[in-house]
Amino acid sequence: MPSRLPARRVPPIGFAHRGARAHAPENTLEAFRLALRLGATGIESDVWLTADGEAVLDHDGVVGSLLRGRRRRRIADLRRDELPAHIPTLDELYAACGTDYELSLDVKDPAAVDRVVSVARAAGAGAPGRLWLCHPTLDRLVEWRPRLPDVRLVDSTRLDRLTEGPERRAADLRAAGVDAVNLHHSDWSGGLVTLFHRFERYAFGWDAQFERVITGLVDMGIDGLYSDHVDRLMDGIAAVVGGD
Repeated sequence: MPSRLPARRVPPIGFAHRGARAHAPENTLEAFRLALRLGATGIESDVWLTADGEAVLDHDGVVGSLLRGRRRRRIADLRRDELPAHIPTLDELYAACGTDYELSLDVKDPAAVDRVVSVARAAGAGAPGRLWLCHPTLDRLVEWRPRLPDVRLVDSTRLDRLTEGPERRAADLRAAGVDAVNLHHSDWSGGLVTLFHRFERYAFGWDAQFERVITGLVDMGIDGLYSDHVDRLMDGIAAVVGGD
């Protein structure tokens, strides 16, 4: 059996994708609380800015359902008090769950980034240093870096989008101060993880839903995994890392 490759983060972060969405309604305080009770060391969500400037956690950024005869409206066009009650603000997440976990936010609305960081700074207890802001556009991350020195930035992409090649991208991430790259689990290999580690960048893998995928990524030396199945995720990490 091949030996496990070294990781920069041991054990890797176990991110609960949209909370414990396999067990509770996604992106709700119930799902986030449950994820932490099940042992997740990280929470993942998507963030948007309301018309009155609140950072809220939702996947699609729209509310209403055509199937139920309700006109769909963008979160950006609505005030916080016009949103369904199940959509939490980032302030409410910190109030309900504290700050003792890594928080990965996919910044779907770039206008939300300043509010997000302001809320994390107000939460204190090291929250900004445990905040990972993900975006698919490297130029956007490069723009954020100088004014957001106390948070982590993540290049969320796919291997086939790295047209310059992964080594060039890893070098660019290091030069720009972008902390991590996040690829679909199927994009990763042990050699690719090692390459990004050589440039001192963290390697994250998303859509890790099955035990063989989870343990395979951990064996490659991955630093963070995203899964809907928190129990399966944390069991898989423990099975490989053990008492490390």
